[in-house]
Amino acid sequence: MTTPTMTTPLVRSAPSPTGYLHIGNARSALFNWLFARRHGGRFLLRFDDTDLGRSTPEFAAAIAEDLAWLGIVPDAVISQSQRLALYDEAAARLRASGRLYPCYETADELDRRRKRQLARGLPPVYDRAALGLTAEDRARLEAEGRRPHWRFKLDARVVAWNDLVRGEAHVDCASLSDQVLIREDGSYLYHLPSVVDDAETGITHIIRGEDHVTNTAVHIQIFEALGAALPVFAHHNLLTTVSGEGLSKRLGHLSLRGLREAGIEALAVAALATLTGSSDAVRPVSSLDELAALVDLAHVSRAPAKFDEHELETLSARTLHQLPLAAVTERLAALGVPATEPFWLAVRGNLARLDEAASWWRVVSGPIDPVVVDAPLAATAASLLPPEPFDATTWKSWTQAVSAATGLKGRALFMPLRQALTGLEHGPELAALLPLIGRDKALKRLAGEAA
Repeated sequence: MTTPTMTTPLVRSAPSPTGYLHIGNARSALFNWLFARRHGGRFLLRFDDTDLGRSTPEFAAAIAEDLAWLGIVPDAVISQSQRLALYDEAAARLRASGRLYPCYETADELDRRRKRQLARGLPPVYDRAALGLTAEDRARLEAEGRRPHWRFKLDARVVAWNDLVRGEAHVDCASLSDQVLIREDGSYLYHLPSVVDDAETGITHIIRGEDHVTNTAVHIQIFEALGAALPVFAHHNLLTTVSGEGLSKRLGHLSLRGLREAGIEALAVAALATLTGSSDAVRPVSSLDELAALVDLAHVSRAPAKFDEHELETLSARTLHQLPLAAVTERLAALGVPATEPFWLAVRGNLARLDEAASWWRVVSGPIDPVVVDAPLAATAASLLPPEPFDATTWKSWTQAVSAATGLKGRALFMPLRQALTGLEHGPELAALLPLIGRDKALKRLAGEAA
C-alpha cells in the first residue's frame, strides 16, 4: 500500500478540451491548485486531447481563460496530442512484457457476450478469449479486415492505497475487465496517456473525483508495469445539482463562462466549489491563499456535495462586501469608475454584482435627476447645509439640525432627503455618500436641478 508523503507537491488538472468547464470540473482543478498553494507546490495544466475528433484549440483556450478567471495560473501547460511518441514507447514496453494484448471482438460481439453472462448470473467481465488466439487466428481475423484493440492484462489481486480523502482504499481487480488502452484505429483511450504523463512529468499527488476510484486501481497496475513511482491519490466527492443530478459539461450545467457572464465573483465560485460537501463552513474569502488555508482534503465528505446556485449568488454578494479596494481596482477602472477608497467603502456593502458600482458612481458624480417630494423640507435642508469640507459626521449633524427646524424624524425626514440627493429610495448610507456628492451638487439637487 502506498503511504502519503509530503514532498514538494506537483499536481495537475487534466481537462479534455471538448467543451466549456462547468463547476464540477473546476472543483477538481481548485482542489489541486489550492493543495499546491497550501504546501508550496506547483501546478500543471494538461490537456487530455487525444480524442482528436472532439477536442478543439478553441475549447482549450476557453478552459485556460476560465481557469485564469478563477485565479488558477499553471506553472506549465502540456497537451497529450503532442506526446504520442511517449505513449507509443510505453505501449511497446507493455506488449513486450505480455501485459498488452490484441483483441478482435466487435462492439456487437462484446455486447452479446455481456448479456449472456448477465443472463447466467455472472459478472459482465471480459473473458480474455483473445489470449487463446494463435498467430494463425490473428492473421486470419486481420485478413478478414478486423483490426485489434489492445487490452491491459490486469493481475487478479486487490490493489490498495492510502487515500488522502477516503483513508485506506482498495479495489479487487479480479472483478474488473481488462481495460482497453488502444482503439482499433490506434488511438489511445484515457488510461495509458494519463499514467505515462503522470509518471514522465513527476506528478506527486493525483487529486480527482471519486468516479476515478476504480480507474486508480487499474492505473496503479500500469504504473507498476512501467516501473514508475506511484503518486499519492485523493478522491473527492462529486458535485451535483440541488436536485441531485450529476453535472454535465455538454449540457452546460453551471459553466464557468456562464457564471462569469452573470457577474458572479470568482472567489465565491472557488469557495462554494471547494467548501461545499466538507466539514468546513462555506464562507466568503478575500483571496485564494485564504481559501487554501481553509481547504483540507481530510475534511472532504464522502457524501455527494450539492451545489446551490442561489447560495452562490448570496455568497458572491457577501464576497464583494468584504473585498479590499486593491482587489477590485482594475475591474472598477474597466467600468469607468475611479478607484477611490472612500467610494468603494461607501458602496460595496450594497452591491450584488460589481458592475452595479458604475450606477453608484453616476449617483455621486452626476448628473442625476433628483426627486424632490417635499419642497419646503428640501429648501430648509439646503439653508442648513454646512460648508465643506464634509466628513463622516456631516450627515448626522446636518440632519439633526434639519429635524430640529422641521420637526420631522425617521423615514419622513430621511427618505425625501435620499430621493433629492440620489434620485432613489434605497442605497448606501448617506453619511458615506454625502462627502462624495459634495456641497455644490447637493444644493442643486435639493433645488430640483439636475446635477
